[in-house]
Amino acid sequence: MVQPVNNPDIHDALRAFLAEWHSDSPTVTVQTSGSTGTPKRMEVEKTRMEASARLTCDFLDLHPGDTALLCMPLQYIAGKMVVVRSLVRGLRLVTVQPCGHPLAGLEDAPVFAAMIPMQVYNSLQVPRERALLRQVKHLIIGGGAIDTPLAEALRDFPNAVWSTYGMTETLSHIALRRLNGPDASEWYTPFASVSIRLSERGTLVIQAPLVNPSILETNDIAELNASGQFRILGRADNTINTGGVKVQAEQVEACLKPYFTTSFAVTSVPDPRLGEAVTLLYTDERTTDEVAHLCNEKLQPYWRPKHYYQVTDIPQTGSGKISRAEAHALAERLHKAFR
Repeated sequence: MVQPVNNPDIHDALRAFLAEWHSDSPTVTVQTSGSTGTPKRMEVEKTRMEASARLTCDFLDLHPGDTALLCMPLQYIAGKMVVVRSLVRGLRLVTVQPCGHPLAGLEDAPVFAAMIPMQVYNSLQVPRERALLRQVKHLIIGGGAIDTPLAEALRDFPNAVWSTYGMTETLSHIALRRLNGPDASEWYTPFASVSIRLSERGTLVIQAPLVNPSILETNDIAELNASGQFRILGRADNTINTGGVKVQAEQVEACLKPYFTTSFAVTSVPDPRLGEAVTLLYTDERTTDEVAHLCNEKLQPYWRPKHYYQVTDIPQTGSGKISRAEAHALAERLHKAFR
């Protein structure tokens, strides 16, 4: 059951989605995030969205009447699936404007919340919001990588906190990993109905018949263990081949994350000798020499950027991820301008 919405900014979006959901059409339209290219619109079957919703509700043991926080934009699958879970399981939807501080206007913590890492990080910085976040009984975090400092900040939370793995094509997540408590792990456990393997190029291949009839080969470079779990090393799109050595942009970013308080991105530019040269875009006020010294001190040799560009903003998608295609294009423009 969906509660009446008192927020006029998102009332129209929710009303439009509910009208689409209750229409005679067997599908609804969703938009991909565009983190590695141009966002795409695709039609997905309502029955498969319902199946995905049941998988999550059953796994988390959600019950009719539990409150569910909607704080995601409704053009993306993450936001739509919060609504569908509420409809399928009879949850009471608590709706706030998508923003960096989704708990700021709430008096009580929801039973269930789905957030992106930025929203969780921001909430941890405000004592009142942090207290509410700790009271969320089932917190799932998706839409981006969870770095070590954020994972450490969540480790002592009293209720379950999960990192999710999924994409638009899988209608939200198909695997979770626990971030806190004695069962905390860096390995994702797929739902029982999901099977996984690696492709010849080392990317994750997913078979999830309840949510997608096709076998999906992702661009995520992964590692499997003997228990049927997996962990993600990075995107194949974000592999930088520099001098014959493959460098994963996400792994370099993870190493640098503790030393940056502002946004940054690792990308590449063409190089006549190396093929591709690792390049860092950063937004803080340190000089290039200071940032280069930091990178030389903290990174292994092949990971060290060859070029550094201070920028005003790091390009982002609508869901808050780094827009890799735009970041790469920006780095190329700057490289040509300063050569």
